[in-house]
Amino acid sequence: MKNLRLKVIFKYLRPFKKEFVFGALALLVVNILSVVIPLEVKNIIDQLQTGFSSDFVISKSLWLILLATCMGLIRLFSRQIVFGIGRKVEVNLRQKLFDHLLIQDPEWIQKKGSGDIISRATSDVENIRRLLGFTVLSLCNIVLAYSFTIPSMFSINKTLTISALMIFPLILGIVSLFGGRMVNQRKVQQESLSKLSDLIQEDLSGISAIKIYAQESAEKKEFNIYNDAYRNSAIKLARTASTLFPLLQGISSISLLILIGLGTYQLESGFISIGGLIALILYVERLVFPTALLGFTLNTFQLGQVSLDRVEEIFQNKPQIIDEANTKFLKRKIKGLLEAKNLKIKYPGSKFNSLNGLNFKIYPGELIAIVGPVGCGKTTLAKSLGRTIEIPEGQLFLDEIDVKTIKLSDLRKNIAIVPQEAFLFTSTISENLRFGEPKASKGLVKASAIKAGLIDDINNFPQKFKTIVGERGITLSGGQRQRTALGRAFLVDSPIVVLDDALASVDNKTAARIIDEMRERSNKTILMISHQLSVAATCDRVLVMDKGEIVQEGNHKDLVSVKGLYKRLWERELATSIVKN
Repeated sequence: MKNLRLKVIFKYLRPFKKEFVFGALALLVVNILSVVIPLEVKNIIDQLQTGFSSDFVISKSLWLILLATCMGLIRLFSRQIVFGIGRKVEVNLRQKLFDHLLIQDPEWIQKKGSGDIISRATSDVENIRRLLGFTVLSLCNIVLAYSFTIPSMFSINKTLTISALMIFPLILGIVSLFGGRMVNQRKVQQESLSKLSDLIQEDLSGISAIKIYAQESAEKKEFNIYNDAYRNSAIKLARTASTLFPLLQGISSISLLILIGLGTYQLESGFISIGGLIALILYVERLVFPTALLGFTLNTFQLGQVSLDRVEEIFQNKPQIIDEANTKFLKRKIKGLLEAKNLKIKYPGSKFNSLNGLNFKIYPGELIAIVGPVGCGKTTLAKSLGRTIEIPEGQLFLDEIDVKTIKLSDLRKNIAIVPQEAFLFTSTISENLRFGEPKASKGLVKASAIKAGLIDDINNFPQKFKTIVGERGITLSGGQRQRTALGRAFLVDSPIVVLDDALASVDNKTAARIIDEMRERSNKTILMISHQLSVAATCDRVLVMDKGEIVQEGNHKDLVSVKGLYKRLWERELATSIVKN
């Protein structure tokens, strides 16, 4: 795992290796100057013991100011470069993560939970930025500080150096002891935050249902549970961190006390000069800060490692529905011929096929209704046509071409699917209609609204096409949302349109008008998957499904004249209509 993390870190840093080299060189110069300055102080103090002049003091003071200024400016330069790398990695990683999420299967996104994914794409990416910015800078600085400072200290006085540094192995031991505990606590905290984010996102999306069923109290209790879990995990981590950091700082300060105590004795014995003792004190103080900072650096490093694992977990997930090696773009315009040959679909974990040897042939320009009882496989058929679920080879064809050999983007451009649960974005009606064709003209947008039977509703809105529909189209009725999604599909101008119960929230009169519009204004192949048999009655043909198979086929008049599933469904719908009236 550690080697894998290092490979991932190097992978993220590789595009910025030039900046990293410049930052490392600047940090190297800073550490060289931080060693040179105490030595200069030592020499100046020792020379002052034999006498001094004002010119000597002024010149040496200016020299030290120059060195300190150069060190400060170069340190600032190195920080800007290294921290800038972290920011660039953050932007690139977030873009890469978003691009990766867009190719994932919808089922995986829903199962994972959008709140958890959002947490990984925001807070975890920020933690990785700190790992590759602050942590890298701090660790490099610690390594360079020890590498340059300790030899310089030995050159002044070995005994005092060894005495002052004896305490540092204890510091490293404490860091190692607390390290594993902080990693586990940080992981628990991140997971608690993901659950909390997921609940907030879900409740905001389902706020209407919460209010309808008066479940505010229940949701408050559930939020309180998750919130307490996050608080407890954060407190545990804070306790560990608040114990570690002062402990490291206190132990680091002991080395300074040892140096002053023993240094005074060696000074009296003549084993070290005043300048040498002051230089050693400056060196120890220089090591105290990065050593004490080691705890915070460790915390940030471990946090970044946990976040690195969480983000890489998303990258490791590969979509199941992808373009195969033999897939190609369509070289000719699609006519709209659809054919299924013994089509079988079974969802993972299910014992039975959702589609169990489905066979049909739908010709270009036909208006086909697909009906059947709940659970007969109608929606599965719609998903298979757009390959939002995986399908076998050689069982589903578009213009006699196996859909498995067609590029996904090309297939979905030619088959527009309108689901029952129409998703609208928080923007204007016009922008929602244009979603599939962002550059469509106003005329085409209006024409698609007319075809979808939406134009009268739009004209009644004060802002017309510029009306904001709200989150998920909350300001529109169910029928208006469905017709907006239908208009979106018409605007794409695909030769095949699949309506998966897309008129369920539309009254029969409006549905009939929409069907008439589709007949008159388009030559598309249209599949109307519906439980409304009054809609099916107006179609060219009706395919009746049951248990994943086509059990009846024909027009409405023929099907109601013979015994079978369609006649039973029709009689049930008539009885329901009579009861309602």
